[in-house]
Amino acid sequence: MKKLLRFLSNYKIQCILSPLFKMLEASFELIVPLVIAKLIDGGIGGNDKWIIIRSVLELAGLALVGLVASITAQYYAARAAVGFSTELRHELFSHLMKLSHSQIDGIGTSTMVTRITSDVNITQNGVNMFLRLFLRSPFVVFGAMVMAFTIDVKAALVFVGTIVALGIVVGVLMFLNIPALKEVQKRLDHVTGSIRENLNGVRVLRAFRLEEVKTASFIEVNGELADKAKSAGHISALMNPLTFILINLGICILIYVGAIRLELGILTQGMVVALYNYMSQILVELVKLANLVVTLNRGLASANRISEIFDMEPGMIYATSEGDVSGKEDDIKEKDLSDSKTAGSTGMIPGKIGNEVTATGDGDSDGAEYICYFDDVSLRYNEGADEALTNITFKVKRGETVGIIGGTGSGKSSIVNLLGRFYDATEGNVYINGKNIKELTEEELHSLVGIVLQKSVLFKGTIRSNLLMGSRREVSDEELISACISSQAKEVVDSKGGLDSEVEQGGRNFSGGQRQRLSIARTLAGRPDILVLDDSASALDYATDLKLRRALAALPYKATVFIISQRTSSISHADQIIVMDDGKMVGLGRHADLLRDCETYREIYESQLRKEDEAAG
Repeated sequence: MKKLLRFLSNYKIQCILSPLFKMLEASFELIVPLVIAKLIDGGIGGNDKWIIIRSVLELAGLALVGLVASITAQYYAARAAVGFSTELRHELFSHLMKLSHSQIDGIGTSTMVTRITSDVNITQNGVNMFLRLFLRSPFVVFGAMVMAFTIDVKAALVFVGTIVALGIVVGVLMFLNIPALKEVQKRLDHVTGSIRENLNGVRVLRAFRLEEVKTASFIEVNGELADKAKSAGHISALMNPLTFILINLGICILIYVGAIRLELGILTQGMVVALYNYMSQILVELVKLANLVVTLNRGLASANRISEIFDMEPGMIYATSEGDVSGKEDDIKEKDLSDSKTAGSTGMIPGKIGNEVTATGDGDSDGAEYICYFDDVSLRYNEGADEALTNITFKVKRGETVGIIGGTGSGKSSIVNLLGRFYDATEGNVYINGKNIKELTEEELHSLVGIVLQKSVLFKGTIRSNLLMGSRREVSDEELISACISSQAKEVVDSKGGLDSEVEQGGRNFSGGQRQRLSIARTLAGRPDILVLDDSASALDYATDLKLRRALAALPYKATVFIISQRTSSISHADQIIVMDDGKMVGLGRHADLLRDCETYREIYESQLRKEDEAAG
């Protein structure tokens, strides 16, 4: 929780004024029993009407001033708590966006959603209650005890014993309750994840009639949450009854002692009533304090969960604008390009590659300009996991079209993840424009590499706002339309009513093919030097796919294009084709040469050809 207190730094005045006004309210409240004692002893007992009238007016004045102080305190507390949660939520979201893909994979989407919504709300409520009651309740409790001592020391000892007993009970329950509440929040993560998964896949569930199975699974997960919540609730539920029992025992003892002292003439009736009122005030405040402890327990549990996210240092470190790389030395290993594998000065890529795969087609020429170079690259997504890529080596000239093909799980998308630096290579290096990708600033990388992923995602807004996401510069409407024409999305834009037409959340008012074409247009609007299409035309028919490939070849600027596809027809025109199998590169060359020399590529081509013949027949 200490790490989150910095989000209250802009609300220091509110954090000071709120408790002060609450203490002011409490001060007036502590005067009330004394006024009542005077009313009973002097007014009623002495049959003095003026004392009665003056005492009633004093009570009304104390109530009015206390009400104003209470409203003011709650206003400042609410303002500080809401401001705290707003800044916390902004910072938490920003921090999550900085985490690497592997860290996000490890956290899980449902957990992130719970932390930034439920946990932040619970922490906000804890801050609000803390500011309102953390000084008021103890002030009233100890103030009432002090006031009791001013009336009668022996009777006040009852207050001391009661408060000590209550402190022990509250401390024990708090110690037991915090771990239980943490477990409740963890189970809430599981429930959120189950809901998200089932809602996202609701069509699949209905298609396979798995509603009852998934409903039963959700009931089980929800039941686990309920069980943990009940366990935590049982502990919290002990707070009020135990508090009431101890306070009422204290009141009974106080009345007994007061009666004896009254009979002895040491106390008056008004004093006994005042002592009783002070004990009642303690009862009310301790009930509030008990609820505050429960709220703070939940708030602390949620705050600790939020702090766990902030404790995670971003795993993906980008170079600074000066080209220096800041981060852990283990994460970034500088490659010495002056050894036998390099040519030229630091930052220049080798002139030749010794591939241990089927490499056919045109030979490489020394001194050519290579925009992309994979140098013996291997990748593991998690420590101890199997390699997703093993010893991948290839280089690409500026303006070339490169096709990547292979079966499911062969490592095609892993190459995309390295090109976009969603993950860093476990071994080897990736170079873009002759520079290690780890030495590029985030801005440089995003301006150089544009990626259209397998799953096309549109965001709520307009077509224009979605297309502008792919650009780091000012883009005119003419350029946006040009990008739509190249991506074959112009008819989509026209059919929806233009660039300012609405896009619903997730692009659900567009078909899969329309989303893919708009996603390609979004990337083209940024005019990246390297355009990566990760199976992003899978929802397009063959005719539209052919038009798209021809449009990409005719782009007004010379882009290097990577096309990842499972269709050989989509990449047969490529300048070079990389064939992947089980994370290894088993073929590199042109279409005709791979058909002759690469068995894996030939099998893929022939199987697709047979399917087309069967469909035609």
